[in-house]
Amino acid sequence: MMIKKVFHIIIALLILSTANSYAQAAKSEYNFSSITNKIQSWIDSGYYPGASLIIVKDNKIIYEKYFGSYDTNTVAYIASAGKWLAAATIAAVVDEGKLSWNDKVKKWLPQFNDIKGEATLRQLFSHTSGYPDYQPANNHRDDYQTLTEAVAHIADLPADTIPGTVFHYGGLAMQVAGRMAELATSKDWEILFEEKIAKPLRMTSTHFTPVDTTGGHNPMLAGGARCALHDYANFLSMIYNSGVFEGKRILSLNAIKEMQADQIGNAHVYPNEYVEHARGSAQRPADKRKDIYGLGEWREEVNAKGEAILISSPSWAGAYPWIDKVNHVYGFFLTRVNVEKANANGFSSFYASPLLPMMVREILKKEK
Repeated sequence: MMIKKVFHIIIALLILSTANSYAQAAKSEYNFSSITNKIQSWIDSGYYPGASLIIVKDNKIIYEKYFGSYDTNTVAYIASAGKWLAAATIAAVVDEGKLSWNDKVKKWLPQFNDIKGEATLRQLFSHTSGYPDYQPANNHRDDYQTLTEAVAHIADLPADTIPGTVFHYGGLAMQVAGRMAELATSKDWEILFEEKIAKPLRMTSTHFTPVDTTGGHNPMLAGGARCALHDYANFLSMIYNSGVFEGKRILSLNAIKEMQADQIGNAHVYPNEYVEHARGSAQRPADKRKDIYGLGEWREEVNAKGEAILISSPSWAGAYPWIDKVNHVYGFFLTRVNVEKANANGFSSFYASPLLPMMVREILKKEK
């Protein structure tokens, strides 16, 4: 009986070993040396203290590597890459019927009794609300103790433009959207995010509060999240798989479509916005493309039908998540820029990271 048991254990170990060998073979199927060298050059130049990158194709990891001081447990603040997470949280509340993307601010926050109250939830999350991009230079930074306090200060600011008329990339309007979600659910933003997104996706290291090491500050929806590499990869898996993660539906298919759809409409888009700057005229003349943003995410490329085929949420600090639908790939580059070093050498982490999906495409093309 003991010999039989040992035999079964040996067989199981052999099977596991074989499976691991196949996994390693799958990972080495592509030559990612160009990407490894590129990231290592950024590390060697001092632009980042460390970094990590995961690339998944057809729901299988084909590349995962850690650089410098980063390892599997590293948690970093991801700046604007958190906008995608925040949009998904709002979408979950919309799925429940407690909010509508067409709800006006004044429905939930009657103190917004000027033109800002006419902005809709979808405009707050697509940078078309007409709100100031950020708190004015001489005002308190938007790190109040609660969203309630933050929103009270936003209510007193004058609108920049009429809602729906101009695309202005910023983050202030998203604070108002977060407060609307709090009122609709009677839950604080962090609890809401944990319940709707983080826990179902096993994002155990991802949080919006506190926004820095002093603690206690309100969640900055547009730039205050922090996470680990595999946390965000789980989120991308859910988005890539149309709202489903490990067999469980997290967001409705309609929510995914709404987030990825053009939300700019007829709003004016100024020249040299992110998509034009980063992607140029690779598909259509960039100055003729206005459909560059959805809800919390950039529509970097679209197909002939106007459907987003490359979506992302880049950050000034270098963190960069993306989904390339054409190649069935998603990836996440986790890092945090050394601002002083980068500025000294004219290095832009915001525009460096978007090189990665293009490099992946070239690698996949060579292996065909």
